[in-house]
Amino acid sequence: MTYKIRVFLILFVLGLSACQTNNKESKKDTTKEEVSIKEHFKGSFLIGAAINDNHIDRSDSLGIQLLKKEFNSITPENIMKWMYVHPEKDSYFFDTTDKYVALGQENGMYIVGHNLIWHSQLADWVNPIKDSLEMAIMLKDHINTIVSRYKGKIDAWDVVNEALNEDGTLRESVFSNTMGDRFLELAFKEAAKADPDATLIYNDYNLWKPEKRDGVVRLVKKLQDNGAKIDEVGIQAHWSLEGPSIEDIENSIIAFSELGVKISFTELDVTVLPNPWELDGAAVNQNYDEFEGDPKMNPYPNGLPDSVKLELSKRYQDIFNLFTKHKDKISRVTFWGVQDGQSWLNNWPINGRTNYPLFFDRNYQPKKVYTDIISAKNN
Repeated sequence: MTYKIRVFLILFVLGLSACQTNNKESKKDTTKEEVSIKEHFKGSFLIGAAINDNHIDRSDSLGIQLLKKEFNSITPENIMKWMYVHPEKDSYFFDTTDKYVALGQENGMYIVGHNLIWHSQLADWVNPIKDSLEMAIMLKDHINTIVSRYKGKIDAWDVVNEALNEDGTLRESVFSNTMGDRFLELAFKEAAKADPDATLIYNDYNLWKPEKRDGVVRLVKKLQDNGAKIDEVGIQAHWSLEGPSIEDIENSIIAFSELGVKISFTELDVTVLPNPWELDGAAVNQNYDEFEGDPKMNPYPNGLPDSVKLELSKRYQDIFNLFTKHKDKISRVTFWGVQDGQSWLNNWPINGRTNYPLFFDRNYQPKKVYTDIISAKNN
């Protein structure tokens, strides 16, 4: 073999080896895990989303893709509420809830049942009940039928939702009117019997307020003293750019964790729009129809200005810095919706507004707040 041929062969082999190495590196890069909000907080807490019928029936294909990539927990926005799942006294409707659970199982998600007992969105046949024994029998049937069906499939239940007034006292409802506060103990005990391994949650809003926070502390302690299983307090987090303060949120995290229960933030969104009570105080009538079409109440119909995008990002960064600080106490953070266009805040408290409360826009694309959170170093 001549010297030139030998050199050529050596160079050829070296070149081939370099190509193989580059290919391996290229393949390695392509298999690298995609960045997502659930991966960013992996090891800290679950990241969930409330989903609607279009996700459950798979008609929102872009929403499903986003859900799979970004979230590892799901909560049904409406379909498990009493009026839908138990519309008649002797009739349950499980078709949609079965599909919901199947979606979560197929994707290895933490599945939340929302909710078992709530004074709102009840079936009409419940309200006429006046007898405490009849109510107790009916509640047992309702809870056992639903929880038993999904035993080992649904991981956590919002057992009782919004049972307290703003001052921490028991809210008047068909349940409290017939049974007093005994319906709370019954609900948690029956849920535990139906699925001993499920996480059982008391869920409510405005728990940053000291009076309401104290009311939940009393509620949890009483349940514990009476031998009822309660695992978490769910803090609904329908907040704004201005409030509540990080200090108030932190005080609630600490107060509830001292009871020996976990905390979940169950309904997180941050409104960027003004609301009527900010203009006229707390005395504004609960019907806000008069504000529909008022440009003052819908200032960003065509998109957020950069200054507000910065505010929203800063607000969420402060919130998640707090959550990360207390990650040992927090099990899950669930956004109330997948993307802005699906948020209930487009229609509450005033119909027809354009709100921007979540991490993904109406085109299913990540917003500045998302990229700012993702790019920040985990604590």
